[in-house]
Amino acid sequence: METCWTIHGHTLKSGKQARELISKTIEELGNPIACQFKERDYLAYRATRIPYRGKNKSIEVSPTTHNLELIYLKGMFKKLIKYNQWKYPNPLEAIEPIKTSEKHLAYLTKPQIEEFFDNLQSCKRVIKASIPQIIVIAKICLATGARISEALTLTRTQITDFKLTYTDTKGKRNRSVPISPSLYQEILDIAVSDHDIFNTGYKDAWRYIKRALPEHVPNGQATHVLRHTFASHFMMNKGDILVLQRILGHTKIEQTMAYSHFAPEHLIQAVHLNPLEN
Repeated sequence: METCWTIHGHTLKSGKQARELISKTIEELGNPIACQFKERDYLAYRATRIPYRGKNKSIEVSPTTHNLELIYLKGMFKKLIKYNQWKYPNPLEAIEPIKTSEKHLAYLTKPQIEEFFDNLQSCKRVIKASIPQIIVIAKICLATGARISEALTLTRTQITDFKLTYTDTKGKRNRSVPISPSLYQEILDIAVSDHDIFNTGYKDAWRYIKRALPEHVPNGQATHVLRHTFASHFMMNKGDILVLQRILGHTKIEQTMAYSHFAPEHLIQAVHLNPLEN
């Protein structure tokens, strides 16, 4: 693991997160000797591992978590082989991920958006989190489809007349999204310095946004529900899915297609344009 981190992992935006997950997985595997680690060892681990996260028995280890562990471990061996740091075959190459059902992406209706902001307004200001800042952060996410982390790290140089530019993003591509004059002014008014817009930490923002959300939002979607809400309403209002792909910064159109069902008039073309009907 340390060799992979040195030659490749440290260059990744999510490298530290991947390193931490791989380290925990190796520990749960019993810290095996790498050259003796076999496919059957991982399969036995996956079949018999403790089904809960830590001591909290209310949170089960999901198939998605299993698959993420497999992706990272398999990727680690793949990189070691690529850079001639591993002379054996990838022991996990033939293992397939657990098949999972497509997730329902929760989103907020317009009345729920109003209720969400009312709930935020009613929160008391805490020492490390400014509720007015969190409200503007939420507005940015709803207006541009940004991730919470992208909104939190905005600086003055990323804000021009009625436009936000997101840099150093998950997809490694910069993207610019127009905003309304009123939101533009709110952002300037809330700025904490000539450089930074916000000084609220991610955990505080996430905690209060999650607290203000309706109960129907599933566990694990609190971070992205505002982004999902933007995308869902964009398609319901007859937006173009290719434009949405660029706004969200998706590298593959398949990611954006998760929102296509919100625009049934786009898919109804399958009836009118198929070779049997036309």
